Amino acid sequence: MVNTPDNRNPADPFKKALAEATKTLANDPELGVSFSVDPSGMVNDQVRLPQVSRKLTREEVLLARGTADSFALRRRFHNSSTGSRYEPEGTMAKELYESMENARCEAIGVKSMPGTAGNIDVKIENEAKLKGYGDIKDASQVPLPVAAGYLIRHLATGRQLPEAANNVMTLWKDFIEMSAGNTLGDLENVLDDQKKFAKFTRKIIQDLGYGDQLGNDPDDSENQEDQSDNDTESEQENQDDDNEDNQEGSEDSDASSEQLQEDEQDSSQGSASQEDMAESESDDDTELPEGDAPTEPPTSRPHSAADPNYTVYSTNFDEEIRAEDLADSIELERLRAYLDQQLEPLKGAVSRLANKLQRRLQAQQNRSWEFDLEEGILDAGRLARVVSNPTTPLSFKVEKDTEFKDTCVTLLLDNSGSMRGRPISIAAICADILARTLERCQVKTEILGFTTRAWKGGQSRETWLEHGRSPQPGRLNDLRHIIYKSADAPWRRARPNLGLMMKEGLLKENIDGEALEWAHLRLKNRPEARKILMVISDGAPVDDSTLSVNSSNFLEKHLRDVIEMIERSRITELIAVGIGHDVTRYYRRAVTITDVEQLAGAMTEQLASLFDKKIKSKR
Repeated sequence: MVNTPDNRNPADPFKKALAEATKTLANDPELGVSFSVDPSGMVNDQVRLPQVSRKLTREEVLLARGTADSFALRRRFHNSSTGSRYEPEGTMAKELYESMENARCEAIGVKSMPGTAGNIDVKIENEAKLKGYGDIKDASQVPLPVAAGYLIRHLATGRQLPEAANNVMTLWKDFIEMSAGNTLGDLENVLDDQKKFAKFTRKIIQDLGYGDQLGNDPDDSENQEDQSDNDTESEQENQDDDNEDNQEGSEDSDASSEQLQEDEQDSSQGSASQEDMAESESDDDTELPEGDAPTEPPTSRPHSAADPNYTVYSTNFDEEIRAEDLADSIELERLRAYLDQQLEPLKGAVSRLANKLQRRLQAQQNRSWEFDLEEGILDAGRLARVVSNPTTPLSFKVEKDTEFKDTCVTLLLDNSGSMRGRPISIAAICADILARTLERCQVKTEILGFTTRAWKGGQSRETWLEHGRSPQPGRLNDLRHIIYKSADAPWRRARPNLGLMMKEGLLKENIDGEALEWAHLRLKNRPEARKILMVISDGAPVDDSTLSVNSSNFLEKHLRDVIEMIERSRITELIAVGIGHDVTRYYRRAVTITDVEQLAGAMTEQLASLFDKKIKSKR
């Protein structure tokens, strides 16, 4: 340990120098640089580098420098608006696009500033070793986007990759070059121009077989927008001409309108006066017993459609809030990166299950034809029979309508304190991947969470205490219902929101009945023909503040009433997955898992079986 005169951290001078060098290399003096044990990353104007300890070891220094150089070069040579414009829609295509763009930025830096080459090699080597890429024998064990990024970097710089990274590139190299070899030949011509490189990248993605994930060509949409702008200007000119022609007639009609409004006001005032007089006379004629109030207080609306007797002390402090309003964008990106890092080993298995679900859904969405009909669309494939034998009648065909209904799925996640740790992490990533999968199949998906704003009652309980502690107050805590992704929001926009579940202090109590009724009401008002609500929970409803002053089954009874109402109405198909908790005693259609690792399989199988059952029942 190095002793310094004033006990300062010996790593501080190095950190300060590296921060200034990073800003200079990025050509951005306003760039924020910090060092943290959290995963490295860059969000907006902030760069987070690996922590450097007081020991200041060689490995720490080289890794910090390599990470800093990589982010600085990305900041310097990457234009966000251009990147977003050409970014594909599908997950695999997007990962390929990002990996190759990172490789481009680093390659430009290595060619123009050779000093960065060794630093970035250390970063690549460290990442590859951590993920065990040096021991991999089969290409299927490593993502294609990683290999594509390595290959672009190798071809652009001519440098040999570190051993573990080179192993990955070698395993995939033949496949990439066989599929996109002709396109890769243009690399040198497009490397320094991000727009040209983005088009080049999209072409490679298409060559690799993921063209269906690219989405619309942004250049085509720009031409359409220009045409639309011209049409709009033409329509505006026509409208201006019409307005000038009609201005004189409009002035005449305004005077008539004003007179008509005055007449209507006089009429309405007269009617109101007559109604007031009638009410006054009625009040005078009515004789009320002494001591009775003149009118009865209006009946309050019940807090629950499932149980009119369910009571709530106060709803003034309840909260329905979007995830992005509970944390700023930088924190959400950090939490999302942490979530991804925690579940990297699990994502492959979940993705395979999701792909299986996608294939099953798409198989049900495929349309079919009925042939050899007497009317419909002429079947050109059978014209040869008519030519060879003119006596053969013409054959027609009709397309069958798909039996796959327009569908919306809501995933309601228990955000209680007992879900803290791996259960909430796996629930978040499963919801994320399922939402992405269902979106590909044109199935709208909403992700909701429920908890409370405070432990032990919050402001509701404080108000109850101040006002004399009335007996049997009903629910006595402040609800927090969170919208992670609305049904109409695209998955890519809501993706960072799911990281919020990793936020310390978010998970508290769980009042399942009201959350389930809230989710059902949101889903009930959707326009889709078919509605599915899936609940993920690890226990019975629990809120210490409520249960301490009401009957012990107060919340559980309400949950059962809500479930019965939903299942009886048959508007929504309700399914539940219990984590270490037997939910089959509440829900008619449910499954209980003993290990949280089984959650992905349980969720996908439950959804798939619902769709399969619907199709089979129609056959």
